[in-house]
Amino acid sequence: MVRVKVCGITNSEDALKAVYYGAWALGFVFSKKSPRYVSPSRVRKIIEALPPFVTPVGVFVDQSDRAVRDICKFTRIRTVQFHGEEKAVYCKRFTDFKVIKAFRIGDYFPVDVIKKYKVDAYLFDTYEEGVSGGTGKVFNWDILKEHKIEKPVILSGGLNPQNVQEALAAAKPFAIDVSSGVEKSPGIKNPRLIRSFFDSVNLVSP
Repeated sequence: MVRVKVCGITNSEDALKAVYYGAWALGFVFSKKSPRYVSPSRVRKIIEALPPFVTPVGVFVDQSDRAVRDICKFTRIRTVQFHGEEKAVYCKRFTDFKVIKAFRIGDYFPVDVIKKYKVDAYLFDTYEEGVSGGTGKVFNWDILKEHKIEKPVILSGGLNPQNVQEALAAAKPFAIDVSSGVEKSPGIKNPRLIRSFFDSVNLVSP
């Protein structure tokens, strides 16, 4: 069964709704440049209200080692997602965390660069100049078939209730990551779209 991470969570209501429909993980964006930024104090309260077996993920964009560790310690987050230009040596420092490294994919798939990252999973998002993520756009999923990827793959970028079945069939990922595709505005989820998204996923991944 494919796992689903709902990213860009900013409030408890959306978090619990996502979990109710089957979210395996919730993503909290700590980059202040993002319209989905949420403060560590709010995230801590959201996490405290979560049931067991839900993984909170801290999403960071080119932030210092110290900042990442301080936020994770305060919020009790143990899985981090690096969504900027972080180097392999930077990611390697976080041996006491589960680490997801995001790569933005356009016409070119940088397989040699990706393989340098000794992390727990790769997340593939859509490349758009000047934007770190949350573009609402898809990339060519078929490009993933051309390469042998030895780490778990998390598929992201423009997923929504209408296209997620096609994405699953094309990429066959370990997990999928949805954000803007289930929103009514940046950082505010739409319960109807969350339900529709999980309904679509469950039709191909019972």
